[in-house]
Amino acid sequence: MQELSPRRRLLVLAICCMSLLIVGMDVTIVNVALPSIRRDLNVSLSGLQWTIDAYILVLASLLMLSGSTADRLGRRRTFQTGLVLFTFGSLLCSLAPGQGWLIAFRMVQAIGASMLNPVAMSIITNVFTDPRERARAIGVWGGVVGVSLGLGPIVGGVLIETVGWRAIFWINIPIGLAAIVLTALFVPESKAPRARRVDVVGQLLVIVALASLTYAVIEAPQTGWTSASTLGLVALALGAIGGLVAYEPRRFDPLLDLRFFRSAPFSGATAIAISAFGAFSGFLFLNTLYLQDVRGLSALQAGFCTLPLAVMTMVFAPLSGRLVGSGGPRVPLLVAGTAMCAGGLMLVGLDADTSLVWVLASYVVFGLGFGLVNAPITNTAVSGMPRSQAGVAAAVASTSRQVGAALGVAVVGSVLSSGLAGPLKTGFAAASQPAWWIVTGGGAAVLVIGAMTSGRWAVDTAARIAHLFEDE
Repeated sequence: MQELSPRRRLLVLAICCMSLLIVGMDVTIVNVALPSIRRDLNVSLSGLQWTIDAYILVLASLLMLSGSTADRLGRRRTFQTGLVLFTFGSLLCSLAPGQGWLIAFRMVQAIGASMLNPVAMSIITNVFTDPRERARAIGVWGGVVGVSLGLGPIVGGVLIETVGWRAIFWINIPIGLAAIVLTALFVPESKAPRARRVDVVGQLLVIVALASLTYAVIEAPQTGWTSASTLGLVALALGAIGGLVAYEPRRFDPLLDLRFFRSAPFSGATAIAISAFGAFSGFLFLNTLYLQDVRGLSALQAGFCTLPLAVMTMVFAPLSGRLVGSGGPRVPLLVAGTAMCAGGLMLVGLDADTSLVWVLASYVVFGLGFGLVNAPITNTAVSGMPRSQAGVAAAVASTSRQVGAALGVAVVGSVLSSGLAGPLKTGFAAASQPAWWIVTGGGAAVLVIGAMTSGRWAVDTAARIAHLFEDE
């Protein structure tokens, strides 16, 4: 690929960030809209979980396929296809006549979204070849996460209050259309030097593992945690994971190259992504229900309440990128884990009479930690990997984030549902305590795993496996 001017590189970064903006904003907008969707479509608590997790499951299942497909067929072409599908899926969601249709259309959105963020990160990795420039670009990318988190609840709250929850999907359409045109004009095409073949078996095993595990967790409060269906689904998930581990090393072009995981930093980044995004999605899910259904705030008021979380993410994500670029991932990871753990711990025992100032303070602390955690995950995932593998490596990191997000909503929602003895408004305080401990545990995992996989020994493991990919 021809070397681009600094101005053109920044323009490409901005276009790629547009995809992150609509995908990130969509997550927080839908969370704010959950109480309105529940009332309008008569959706149960598990139905709300599926509104979030059906999207995340499809997204997580297809991310690695999209990454390798982009490396094979062209990153710009794949990125444009994703923009078209995501924009069209958003239109369909706004027209959904019932819960089932909404979930189905969210899955269309997810197919498009799977071609956006990991492919955009691959484009950025190939455009910004200097490690320091790349770290700063990733920091900007992380800052857009904060912007999308901040805009989502506010824009969503205004739309829900003035038009209705269906309008939250309209905001994606003009941004998506603009990104489609700009991509065609300014984003260069790039491919991996050697085309990778499609791994159908590996793809099916990933889908079975994620879908069966999530379905088991979400439906367990209704069917029973030790019921035959729950245990059978868990066994199916474990079997699919075992099949993946046994089958993938035998593939010449595996969907998931297990050699990546010989690098302790890469394995650590994967585990940290699952833990951090599981804690974040659980945190967001619980607080959405708490602010609107327990405290009785409007969607707009709830959106403003979550602003400290978004602002802290927006401020500390670029700082994290600079810290990673200058001193490595260790310090950002340790601070991130400590802050996320503390933010979750502050809400253990939360009830309707808890001071709103205390609640907002917890958002500040948790947002600081979440803002710091993203750049180390992404940078570690792609560093040490050849540029030809950038799409797959970035997709593994993105998949780990989405797996964590899906499990966070599934586990936290199911724990809350299992503990409810009455209406959500009166039963939330007691039922949510174990869920807040799970969120806290996710932050603690970031701290411990970050400490273990960011030292000299861990860096040496990454250096030792670099030669495995030299000819690819």
